Amino acid sequence: MTKRDLVVRIADETDLNQLDVMAVVQKTLDYITGELSAGRNVELRNFGVFELKVRKPRIGRNPNKPKNEVPIPERVVVKFKAGKIMKQKVSKIKPNDLATIEADGDDD
Repeated sequence: MTKRDLVVRIADETDLNQLDVMAVVQKTLDYITGELSAGRNVELRNFGVFELKVRKPRIGRNPNKPKNEVPIPERVVVKFKAGKIMKQKVSKIKPNDLATIEADGDDD
């Protein structure tokens, strides 16, 4: 599902104008990004938590030239931890069914 798909679905279900829905969705994403870039976690109850984590420095290698080592510096990354309701819904999917769902293009 893309942002556009999300906007269309919300607009259809709420009878709101797509431009207004797009503005709200975009503003929501902007606020989430703003909080994360300010060093704060974002918790959306029953959905999940966006957390900032520090990734330790490590040595990487180019698969085409494994002898060449590349130092990868310490950095901050965003991790997402799913909330209880999302975990419950996703846990109902069987691993063998995932390929079928992806092939059908079903996002539910």
